[in-house]
Formats: sequence, structure tokens, C-alpha cells
Amino acid sequence: MTPSAQAKICSADEAVGLIKDGQTVACCGFVGSAHPEALTAALERRFTATGAPRGLTLVYAAGQGDGKARGLNHLAHVGLVKRVIGGHWALAPSMGKLALAGKIEAYNFPQGVICQLYRDIAAGRPGCITHIGLETFIDPVNDGARQNTVTPAGLVERVELGGKSWLWYKAFPIQVGLIRATGADCLGNLVMERECIIGEVLAVAQAVRNSGGIVLAQVSELLPEPAPPQRVRVPGILVDRIVVADSREHEQTFAEAYNPSYCSPAPGDESVWSRLDPLPMNERRVIAARACNELAPGAIANLGIGMPEGIARIAAERGLLDTFTLTVESGPIGGMPASGLSFGAAAYPQAIIDQPAQFDFYDGGGLDFAALGAAQIDAEGNVNVSQFGGRLAGVGGFVNITQTAKTLIFCGTFTADGLEVQLADGAIRIIKEGATRKFVRKVEQISFSSRRSRQVGQKVLYVTERAVLQLTLEGVELIELAPGINLEKQVLALMDFKPIIRQVRIMPADVFARNATTHHGPARSASLSDAGGLHG
Repeated sequence: MTPSAQAKICSADEAVGLIKDGQTVACCGFVGSAHPEALTAALERRFTATGAPRGLTLVYAAGQGDGKARGLNHLAHVGLVKRVIGGHWALAPSMGKLALAGKIEAYNFPQGVICQLYRDIAAGRPGCITHIGLETFIDPVNDGARQNTVTPAGLVERVELGGKSWLWYKAFPIQVGLIRATGADCLGNLVMERECIIGEVLAVAQAVRNSGGIVLAQVSELLPEPAPPQRVRVPGILVDRIVVADSREHEQTFAEAYNPSYCSPAPGDESVWSRLDPLPMNERRVIAARACNELAPGAIANLGIGMPEGIARIAAERGLLDTFTLTVESGPIGGMPASGLSFGAAAYPQAIIDQPAQFDFYDGGGLDFAALGAAQIDAEGNVNVSQFGGRLAGVGGFVNITQTAKTLIFCGTFTADGLEVQLADGAIRIIKEGATRKFVRKVEQISFSSRRSRQVGQKVLYVTERAVLQLTLEGVELIELAPGINLEKQVLALMDFKPIIRQVRIMPADVFARNATTHHGPARSASLSDAGGLHG
């Protein structure tokens, strides 16, 4: 390495020793992908051993954690952090508990906005001005993104430009950037050949550098020769310290040490998808199959974490993966999105772009289709995924995606916490009802605004294992019922509001069949009047 690059190499403990009290720290990563685990673990060690640094402001876009101890859970200590501005919180439950207890100031910004805000900070602009977040809990006319009463207002402001309302997410200096790459070459340039995402590493490095701060980079190897310039993701001029991490703290995701399919083109045939195990015949399969029916040829789509992940598997079973393009907000385009703690990666993607650019495309209306989860749905059609039942989950990319996709499917079981069902003979039977209602009179937080959705003309469906509802100008309408389900007892009696009921059809038969094929677009189905015995 050149002498200047060699001087940057240090241990993780030495690197985090440069962080001072009260500084603002931006941390990169998506779940476990491209998260600098060695650096966040070292920062926790320093704080527990010395009580320093104190009073940090933590900024991050995507959720980073395993739901237990890794990722940003390392930083969930009273005194270490004073303020958190985060996109998704569910995978760092230790941090969420501090927020709900009022022990830290806590903001929940859209993931895409934070990614773009990094670029605005780097460019010296006043912040990110966007339509994303209008009329949700993030809008200052509601909560202004604040997650507890100790959190001050003012980071988000509503402004009028060109006769329209916008949200202004205000810029602030960032003194420390924690980033990760695969390797550093002899000039200190960073490459990401074995990472499954690029993320926001360049935007963070530029924002920190132009704020007068320091960039701490974790890598898995040092390269003896200069990297080809087109491969460099972060120039060495932006990097202040380089830490070579142990392989145990540099796994590709929090679920897999290394999966070559996340960094490779497809092998040239569809056999790789045909070898996948089919989804079990359960409520998750029913929901994924019904949602998959709405995917049109040529569509560009996004599938959320959790229940919607199954849509890609159904599409693979039906041999339809090559008829539309699945994307992930972290940057992969094409292929099949990964699930669980590898969510954010995609198997055999066609391309991987940086995360801020992916959200530029989403925010401008590039998505034809999106399927996401829903914790609560109310009488107006609003959806809550962010804070409910004493949990702080956060929105991640949910707001960016749900406010802009042309067709929007909310996927989830009709009730939660303990639901058990049985599928047989093309019908569904409820064995045990879930203890928690999801169709409520009023959501605790508005993560998706039905009012704004109506204004922009989106198609919105709420797909469950027993019924399908849609958003109309008049409200939420029940449009389909599953065979074997009693309308009064197993649908209406479990809702805190009565939906519009006009003509209710039977859910398509292919949804309840193994290895069924289907045409694209909303399936035609028989009406209830043709379905003798449907109410059971």
C-alpha cells in the first residue's frame, strides 16, 4: 500500500476511539448486509468499558440488526446515544425500547429520505424537499416523525413551493461515518465485489467529509494493486481509517457467511428457480398467491419483508419470474429477493445500484406494483406498520413505496397472534382465531394515508387469507371471500368497522391449488350467489 493508505490502517478499537462526545454518527447497512459489525461492536465495547463516548446522535436509513444483539443493538445504551434518526427500528428492539421509554429522542424518517438527505448534506443543500411523508405521522401536521414526548419538533417542516405542499427534512452536519466494503486497494479506495448491496456508502462518505468529519471503513481484505477505477465505490480520499475485520464480523448477511448468487448473474436457464421447494399450503401461501395474481407482464415491482416475500416464490413456481422485474429498495434489480436476515439481497440480480438512486426511481413513480405488510388497517383505509401495540417497528422504505407505486397490495392475515388455519379441498377452515384484530376503527399511526392515495389514483387492495378488500372513493370495500369462510362470523364480526359490501366474489380457485398457473391481472371469479354453501 502507499504510505498514506498504510497510515489509515488500524484496529476497530482504535478507529472508534476517535469518536467524541456529542457527535453525529451515520451508520450504513441493510439488516446485516454491508453493516460494519466490527465497528459497532467495538463502539459498544468502548462505551461499556469507559463510559465514552456519550450523547451521540445516531442516523441510519435501513434497519440494521438481527432482532437480538447484532447491528445497531450494540449502540442501545442509555448515555451512549442521546438522539436517533432512523428508518426502520424493528431489528434493533433494544433501541426501540429506549425510544418507547422516553430515554432517547427518537425520530422515524422514511428510509429513502434519509438516503437522499445524505446527498443533500454532502452538497451543502438545506435538506431534502420531497412529497414523501405527506399526511402520514411524519408530516408536522401530525407527529412530525417524533416517536415519544421527549423528542423535540422541528426536524421536518411543511413548505409551499409552486402551489404545492412539500416536506422539508432539514440538513445537519455528520461528524462520523461508519461504512463497510469488501476490500481496500493499495491507494485506500474501497471496492464491494462480495457485498450483496452497495447501499449508501458513497453518500455517507461525502456527507461526512464535507461536514469536516471522519469516515471509518470496515473491509475484509487489503488489495495489493490499484482497483480498476470503475470498480471503486468510495475513493480513498474520503476514507480516514481502514479496519480489516475478522470474517465472523464481516459475513455477507446476518444469515449467510457468503452466498455467491447474491453477486452473480443468472446461470442462463430457469432450472435454478424450479429447484426451489414450493411454499407450504397455509395462509401465507394463499395471501402470496392472491397477491401474485395482480402482477402484470412487464411490471417493475417491489416486495416488502415478511408476508410479501412469498410472492416471489409463487411467481417462481408458476414460471413467471421472467415476465416482470422484482426490485429491492436496497438496490438489487431483477432476480429473486432474499428473505429473513438476508432480506435486502437478491439471488442472481440483473444489476445492483446504490440505494439513494433506487429511491429516486421509486419516488418518481417508477414502481408499477408493490406488496407490503400491514399491522393495522382502519375504516378510512389508512395503514399502520410503524408503532402499534407497544412496539416501535418503524417504516423503513414503506412510505416511499406506498406513496408512489401504481398498484399497491397490503398483505397480511385477517387476525394476528395465534391464528391457525387448515386448507383442504379448495377451501379454508379457521382452526383457531388470532387474538389481535387488524381491521380497527382508527390506526395508532398513519404510515399510509388513504386520503393521499385517492388523490393520486392508486389501485389499493388489502389481501388476507379469507377476504380481499379494496380502497374506493367511498371507503374500504369487501370484494372477495374465500371458500369455507362465514361472512358474518369470520369477517364482519372481527372488524371494528363495517366495510362497503356490494357484490362479493369468491376468491380465485388457483389461490388454493398447488402448482396452479394463472393469467396476469385481477382474476375473474364467481359471485357469492353462485357459491352455494359458501357461508358455511
